[in-house]
Amino acid sequence: MSEVKKQGPNMAPGPRGPRGGGPGFRSVEKPKDIKKTLRRLLNYMKDYRLQLVIVFVALILSSLAGVAGTYFLKPIINGLVAFVGQDSPDLSGFIRTLLIMGIIYAVGAAATFLYNRLMLNVSTGTMRKIRVDMFRHMQSLPIKYYDTHTHGELMSRFTNDTDTLREILSRGLPHLVTSAVTLIGVFVMMLVISPLLTALIVIMLFIMLYAVRKIGGKSASFFIRQQRDLGEVNGYIEEMIVGQKVVKVFSREEKIIEDFEKLNEKLRKSGSGAHTFAGILMPIMANLSYVNYALTASIGAAMAISGYLDIGSIASFLQYTRTFSRPITEMSQQFNTLLAALAGAERIFEMMDAPPEVDEGSVTLVNAEIATDGTISESDRKTGKWAWKRVKPDGSVSYVRLRGDVRFENVVFGYEESKTVLNNVSFYAKPGQKIALVGSTGAGKTTITNLINRFYDVQSGRILYDGIDVREIKKDDLRRSLAMVLQDTHLFTGTVRDNIRYGRLDATDEEVERAAKIANADFFISHLPQGYDTMLTGDGANLSQGQRQLLAIARAAVADPPVLILDEATSSIDTRTEALIQSGMDKLMEGKTVFVIAHRLSTVRNADAIMVIENGEIIERGDHDFLIEQRGKYYQLYTGMFELE
Repeated sequence: MSEVKKQGPNMAPGPRGPRGGGPGFRSVEKPKDIKKTLRRLLNYMKDYRLQLVIVFVALILSSLAGVAGTYFLKPIINGLVAFVGQDSPDLSGFIRTLLIMGIIYAVGAAATFLYNRLMLNVSTGTMRKIRVDMFRHMQSLPIKYYDTHTHGELMSRFTNDTDTLREILSRGLPHLVTSAVTLIGVFVMMLVISPLLTALIVIMLFIMLYAVRKIGGKSASFFIRQQRDLGEVNGYIEEMIVGQKVVKVFSREEKIIEDFEKLNEKLRKSGSGAHTFAGILMPIMANLSYVNYALTASIGAAMAISGYLDIGSIASFLQYTRTFSRPITEMSQQFNTLLAALAGAERIFEMMDAPPEVDEGSVTLVNAEIATDGTISESDRKTGKWAWKRVKPDGSVSYVRLRGDVRFENVVFGYEESKTVLNNVSFYAKPGQKIALVGSTGAGKTTITNLINRFYDVQSGRILYDGIDVREIKKDDLRRSLAMVLQDTHLFTGTVRDNIRYGRLDATDEEVERAAKIANADFFISHLPQGYDTMLTGDGANLSQGQRQLLAIARAAVADPPVLILDEATSSIDTRTEALIQSGMDKLMEGKTVFVIAHRLSTVRNADAIMVIENGEIIERGDHDFLIEQRGKYYQLYTGMFELE
């Protein structure tokens, strides 16, 4: 495990112990700035302005069609009453009214279909743009960001939060608008029919709003807890799936089941509370509406008997009464969902607002032509030789040949300002030298390689690469001149050939196979079902750990850079396999500057220089024979007087 993980800020214990939060963890709070979040969402939807205008018009038509259709009950019922006692009633007006009512409902149905279809297009298109921006921004974030955020937490941005946001855009917002328009339309029509009965409705409305506020508030708090607990459960499941081998090795099945049951019980309680109060709200609102309906019917009947209202008006008003409470309930429920979605959107935008990796470098890496007199010129074709290109303020250009000379000068660095990992470290690696870094875990070995790559920048001192401060070199160009083989190998979904070619995308099939032979991976690859075209999935789960590491070495070989960093590159390879690839590794390292981090000291005996690092300082340097003669720390480590951890 690298010092990044052990000493970086990621090790601060999370709310549920060292595991930290899982997916959805930070969505427990309500949105901090609703207006700002809504503005950003609307900005993503600006390409759909015409469709949104059509959606808004369709929403209005759909809502008003329902309101207007209900009003037509009045003339229809009054017309039927007028027909009582007539032998040959004229039905033309009655039929005309029915046709108009049918047309209104048909328009409403068409408008409903239209806004649903368009909002589906708007929501999926908007979420596509957000996901693309999220993924693109993720590629620009520094390694430190990933060291301080769990994988589950980042994944929740793409799953829980985006799904909630998509749902509110496609369904929630339209329902809010239709509910609001319906509520206003119904209220206006009730005023037109009977202001007195409307006053009764207003009184009942305040009672309903009080119930919504009390019960809805309880429901919202439990839904927030449920979102948090769901995130913790998802994060724990993901963590245990990834670590199943470790769980089984140490027979911790019962322990993790016990921990999971505790987390699951928390989720059950918060989920029960959330849905209990959400479930209570509808029956209470329904019963209040029934009370309201009964009172309205009783008073309306009295008014009809007294001649203040006709039968048709009472029928229409009663129908409005039945529909009046529904928009209020829907708006209260959608409002809670909207808050949850906006909280998720804030989490998404929080990640998108994280500062990207800063790159102020101006020196670039170019293909070079080198004349017999040493003059360097830039080439537009691959020459196998490289140079650093620097453009001076006056527009002139200078070139420095890429040789792989790396020097640390009084470097001080810490992942946290209060905790220094490297203390005034100085050393050099001449072109073609093999430098071995040995020492206990946490001594600072991997930190040195992280600084060469500029995964982090030094607090003081400087690192020179062919005499150029690495901070002056563009990060992409700097990293193209390096290749790393890490202890933790990662393979991508694709063929074996694709995974090796990842080191250099323009490598030919012949170059890929030659790199595999250098790493001695060709033998096992040729015995795979489809050879180099065998598909790898699940991080190469169908390969052994040693085979995965051989592919990582082949990936570095095909890149063929002047500087190699091997961080425990052979740790997962058995002694026999290590002996087989050693000759290939020697070919790979020939003429290159190589940094090797190794716990197996037998692998570094032939290094040009071995540096022993202790507590962030280089305490010994020399070749194997020299350090053995000194009988110091290296001697103690090599002879087993002290064990490397």
